[in-house]
Amino acid sequence: MDAESPSDDLELEEFRSYLCVLARMQLNPHLARKVDASDMVQQTLMQAHRAIDQFRGESPAAMAAWLRQILARNFAHAARDYNRDKRDIKRERSLEAGLANSSLCLERSLSNEDSSPSVKVVRAEQILQLSQAIESLPEHQREAVIQHYLQQKSLTEVADGLGKSPSAVAGLLHRGLKKLREHLHLREE
Repeated sequence: MDAESPSDDLELEEFRSYLCVLARMQLNPHLARKVDASDMVQQTLMQAHRAIDQFRGESPAAMAAWLRQILARNFAHAARDYNRDKRDIKRERSLEAGLANSSLCLERSLSNEDSSPSVKVVRAEQILQLSQAIESLPEHQREAVIQHYLQQKSLTEVADGLGKSPSAVAGLLHRGLKKLREHLHLREE
């Protein structure tokens, strides 16, 4: 890729919502009090922009993997800064694995057993669209959807994490899914 102008298909900004969803899925409550997911994503995108000449891939999937690695390093650095621990390669690799796993959860939500190259390209675009739709939700709906559907937490676990009743979370999920359907349907038209 040319350092001055990444191809239109691989514009870094197209991955912002995708990275935000992954960051929200990985941000533990302790670190969330000190670090904002959107700040981590902004930092990741700035670093990627500065290092775009180091990117060797040609596909959206390769770009997503490269950005996940940068995001994982940023999480590891933030955790180390706030915990004042020495660098722990195992923790950094664990964060990379966690982000990859979060990405797989997102991909599974749109998965299809057909894996032809054209289907992979379409699926990558759908993942980006779903990420944008999730990011457009109000905060509590977004968190409920991410925790319940992507992190596969029970209604009770989500309710405990959000400090709400299970019936309130069920309402958030219902309204969140309705908005997601509307958002994704509008994009198809």
